[in-house]
Amino acid sequence: MTEYFTIGKLAAVHGVQGELVLRHMLGKQSALKGLSAIFIEDRKDSFLPWFIETARIKNDEEIFLKLEQVDSREAAVRLLKKEVWVTEKDFKKLAAPSSPISLLGYSIIDHQHNLGPILEVIEQPHQLLCRLEIGQKEALIPLHEQSLKKIDHKKKEVHVELPDGLLDIYKG
Repeated sequence: MTEYFTIGKLAAVHGVQGELVLRHMLGKQSALKGLSAIFIEDRKDSFLPWFIETARIKNDEEIFLKLEQVDSREAAVRLLKKEVWVTEKDFKKLAAPSSPISLLGYSIIDHQHNLGPILEVIEQPHQLLCRLEIGQKEALIPLHEQSLKKIDHKKKEVHVELPDGLLDIYKG
């Protein structure tokens, strides 16, 4: 089964020809070079491909994106606020190694216990929140200078020391 990773959201429409603005979290300027399609989640775990006509850099965090069969402002508006996903292989090529989004798929380790893989990285002003599932419940684990101990890129692990009681919320 193909793994998909989110890289951002369609944030705005640009012009009247159906061009969109993709606000991404790749950690570097990108024109999605070499990428022929993006994916949008149609329903839970069902991704539909949208083929790219053109993609060009707007700034460090945004890309102008023209998709096939999106030829009017009205058609583009229907895609606004949708998350954009790419395959794991493409994600690894596009994301900067130093960007927080590159932690997707890494395991969170607290006191030698594997809490599970990071499903989403949410950037906050003073910390990152890593979304994962613990006991079929959504859990948000904060990463900041007090909780983050080390990141092992070879083993794809994020080692943390969480405050007492934080995990009880999700396990209890």
